[in-house]
Amino acid sequence: MKNQFLDNTSIISYSDKNYEKTNFSTISEIELTKNNGLIKWLNTYGINYNEEFKAVVNQNKLDDFLIKLLMDEDHPNKVILLEDLLFITIRVLKTENQTFDSEQMFFIVSSDFLWSIQEKSGDYFSWIRERLEGNKGLVRKKSADYLLFLVLESIIDNYQDTYQENAELSSDRLRSTNIKPTPEFTSLVEKRKQELFNFKKATIGLKDVIIKLEKTEIKDLDNKYFSELKEQTNNLISNIDFELQELESKINLIFSIQGHRLNEVMKTLTILSVVFIPLTFLAGIYGMNFENIPELKFKYSYFILLGVMVIITLISVWYFKRKKWF
Repeated sequence: MKNQFLDNTSIISYSDKNYEKTNFSTISEIELTKNNGLIKWLNTYGINYNEEFKAVVNQNKLDDFLIKLLMDEDHPNKVILLEDLLFITIRVLKTENQTFDSEQMFFIVSSDFLWSIQEKSGDYFSWIRERLEGNKGLVRKKSADYLLFLVLESIIDNYQDTYQENAELSSDRLRSTNIKPTPEFTSLVEKRKQELFNFKKATIGLKDVIIKLEKTEIKDLDNKYFSELKEQTNNLISNIDFELQELESKINLIFSIQGHRLNEVMKTLTILSVVFIPLTFLAGIYGMNFENIPELKFKYSYFILLGVMVIITLISVWYFKRKKWF
């Protein structure tokens, strides 16, 4: 377990003029709080290294409460202010496949280091590592709070890119001209709604964390960056809500089309019923087995009855057309 932790852990140390990426052979090599003028980004893939986490916390003299936080099984989105550092936990949506799984991420941030712990291997932070290595942008000129800002921004950007890509695919499949009151089309709409609910839930959770970070005051950590992230999450949530309203309108349109078709069928059946009810009544009268029905003895009774039936039918049809019922 120890070797596995070391294989899945690396550190990037950087300043304006220096950059170094290091892997470890022993846990004792992991130094976060040594003040050498470098900002450190420690990254670990995996959240079940309890003993190893405890060793890193103890040897770097970090707040003991971190040990309990890292070992808790239930981790809702939260921001906890500890001694000269922040503990942040976020459940992040994984967008590599259509199932939209999620993973837990922990961030322990101080003025001169960021320790990111990810439940699963792989992330969206490669562009940040490239900036650090190539000394692009402001990241190597800033403290760990700016690095945290870039990490959270990367998560939001991934949400936005994935949402936009799926929105374009959904728009092609669910455009108004393709609306059909079929189980297949309804299933596509409901599937897209479920995707949007997952996106919205994850974005709202991330937004709550950002709002807490914006309000948190800690020495040597600047919270001015997080207002921009809050605006990005607000915009994404607004776009999701707008598309949800569009999908709801399409579902309502499907129900309206189905209702209209049902009304047309019922109208046709009603008209046919109204036409044949009096004819059935006449046929029933003269189909009774009584001997003293005067009309039965008349020579032209059959033809007169047929004529009356035709007249009743023509009058009914004329009346329906006058009322524009068909």
